[in-house]
Amino acid sequence: MTVAQLIHQLQTLDPALPVFLAVNPDWPFAHTIGQVVQGTGVDGPAAYLAENGQDHYLPPSISTELNWTCGE
Repeated sequence: MTVAQLIHQLQTLDPALPVFLAVNPDWPFAHTIGQVVQGTGVDGPAAYLAENGQDHYLPPSISTELNWTCGE
């Protein structure tokens, strides 16, 4: 995904919504997002969204939407 693709997906949402990072299908949690930085990745320039702490279990409806099955 590119920055432009991420912006495109986010621009349809309410800008006042909190943002979480969904992590690990085996133990689905929602994490808060911290800094956003630009640096050099494996294949060249890249943007990174930093995880800033675990907040709560990922709601089952979100796991389903992501096609993640819990505990399998």
